[in-house]
Amino acid sequence: MFIDEVIIYVKAGDGGNGILAFRREKFVPKGGPSGGDGGRGGDVVMVATKSYNTLLHLRYNPEHKADRGRHGEGSNKKGRDGHSIEVGVPVGTAVYDAATGDLVHDFVVAGDHFVIARGGRGGRGNARFTSPTHQAPTEHEDGKPGEERRLQLELKLLADVGLVGFPNAGKSTLISVISAARPKIADYPFTTLEPNLGVVSAEGDRFRSYVVADIPGLIEGASEGHGLGIQFLRHVERTRLLVHLVDVSEFSGRKPIDDFKIVMKELANFSEELSKKPMFVVATKTDAAQDPKRLKSLKDLAKRRGLPFFQISSVTGEGIGELKRAMAEQVLPPADVPHWEL
Repeated sequence: MFIDEVIIYVKAGDGGNGILAFRREKFVPKGGPSGGDGGRGGDVVMVATKSYNTLLHLRYNPEHKADRGRHGEGSNKKGRDGHSIEVGVPVGTAVYDAATGDLVHDFVVAGDHFVIARGGRGGRGNARFTSPTHQAPTEHEDGKPGEERRLQLELKLLADVGLVGFPNAGKSTLISVISAARPKIADYPFTTLEPNLGVVSAEGDRFRSYVVADIPGLIEGASEGHGLGIQFLRHVERTRLLVHLVDVSEFSGRKPIDDFKIVMKELANFSEELSKKPMFVVATKTDAAQDPKRLKSLKDLAKRRGLPFFQISSVTGEGIGELKRAMAEQVLPPADVPHWEL
């Protein structure tokens, strides 16, 4: 099950209390204050890891609490600090404060650690209040409470290229042809119910590759919640290139330019920046296109907007190689530039 949005509760450990104590030992004529400090509460730390690719593990485990610090003891013994806990999240997770909606942290690199809730400080024992004029203090402090907060987590997949378009525009078929991904493919709308990722190797160099995300199809009103709504559009926010697939065959029953404009409108409604990302316009299912006017109308529209245009057939392989090369040139560094210089 692909879960990309959850709300969790985190609670750092409270600090231990400082105590009131005095030394009373045989053969020690003068005692004195000996109350130790309380231990510090444990932190809640989030860690980005490649071990997860969904937030499913947090859906069924929404509460995370660190250990509290132990109270101080006599003989100036400090209480033990509470154990911190780590909460693993997939790379690409954005963490928001559920109350304010403010972004707390964005995990974009594996191994990134972030203290999401800090443990409370331990209280001071009465031994800490000793002074030349106050040699038998009875003051001592309680530990401070650890931070607690409700957080909204959103997973935004990290991909170089995002495939967008109407349902049944050929996105899943294309990603199955250019990568090892095997998404469900069928001749009915909304076959794709969750994003799929595929790794595409650059031609002639299997060590240079890029990631393509297949996003469930958009329909008119998607930004208002129709169809699958805007549920998955966040997954193309991080991409560097959008590949807009448009079905030019007669089977869709719609005009290609209308499909293009509707999807562009929904992208803009979701995020103005998203609609302004670099984009390729790709006419799909050209092997089944009988009316050349449908292809020409889309090509002319792309030309007017200054967008690169490609025409492909995932069935016959027409134009696939050209499209792969163009995507690689757009998102990959030149082959002669070592990766450590980037």
